[in-house]
Amino acid sequence: MIIDIIKVFTPSAIAFFIGILITPLITYYLYKYKAWKKTAKKIATDGRETPIFNKLHKDREVNTPRMGGIVIWASAFITIISIWLISKIFPSEITAKFDFLSRDQTWIPLFTLMAGGFVGMIDDILEIKGNGGYIAGGLSLKKRLLIVGFISVFVALWFFAKLGIASIGLPFLEDWTLGFYFIPFFILVVLAIYAGGVIDGIDGLSGGVFATIFAAYAGIAFYQQQINLAAFCALIVGSILAFLWFNIPPARFYMSETGTMGLTITLTVVAFMTDSLGGGHGVFVLPIVAFPLVITVLSVIIQLLSKKFRNGKKVFRVAPIHHHFEAIGWPAEKVTMRFWIISVVFAIIGLSVALIG
Repeated sequence: MIIDIIKVFTPSAIAFFIGILITPLITYYLYKYKAWKKTAKKIATDGRETPIFNKLHKDREVNTPRMGGIVIWASAFITIISIWLISKIFPSEITAKFDFLSRDQTWIPLFTLMAGGFVGMIDDILEIKGNGGYIAGGLSLKKRLLIVGFISVFVALWFFAKLGIASIGLPFLEDWTLGFYFIPFFILVVLAIYAGGVIDGIDGLSGGVFATIFAAYAGIAFYQQQINLAAFCALIVGSILAFLWFNIPPARFYMSETGTMGLTITLTVVAFMTDSLGGGHGVFVLPIVAFPLVITVLSVIIQLLSKKFRNGKKVFRVAPIHHHFEAIGWPAEKVTMRFWIISVVFAIIGLSVALIG
């Protein structure tokens, strides 16, 4: 038990310090090449301008680099590969024990973290080189959804064909058998959680929320004796905390798609790996543990439907909902801290449901 606890926490600490060490170099190049939007103008997903948002963020969207998510996946990758190399170069019982790069638990989440990070970085580069519009500057929403969908199809087939997973765990009930429909269900969950990436809109907000969510899943995986997966989740927490160290107001850089795409896809993978594969209910508790992402997506959907079916009338002054609170006068720091609090509370609730279910 003690060695397992050390195995889980050690990568988290190492990733944090590696993230701290590599950030100055990353920051240097982001500022050197002016990796930020050229104007603060943003276009909403329905193609309309967002004057309230543009007014609120006119001084934040420019002169602050994007692609800060590199800190997250780079420090995570360096850490996990370094520990793996040490176990191969200096083989021993101890080094083998601390190696958590395994085919059955961490290959797929590491793949999605890196693949999502790479695609997200391409989107950010196009955004920076574009005209500053949210859609026109980078990959279109349709293209991003197609790419995320393609990655999720590959992973869903791996779960279904390679691992033989075709059901979802339900607390106190028998597993919900989906058969082949597991694949489209997996894809829909990935796309829904990916949409929650729009929570990345205020200094420190997304970092605190994602760190809390992955910490909860580290606890779930550890309880289910998926020690390698628990170590991987803790690794991501350490990487995010390194990013967050530099992202608290005033942010040195933004996470942007470079971070959120990889994190959201990987979060879904982790949820499914802690489900029937691990004898748990990781998917069932996902909307609870990731509640801030859920309400963020719902606020956007509600706003779009209201504007479409109520002759342009809005429910929120701005969507997503965290910008609504900014618009009604809450300081950005208050919005961030309260979202962090909500995230911790729902992570505890989701963790409790997962453990007692």
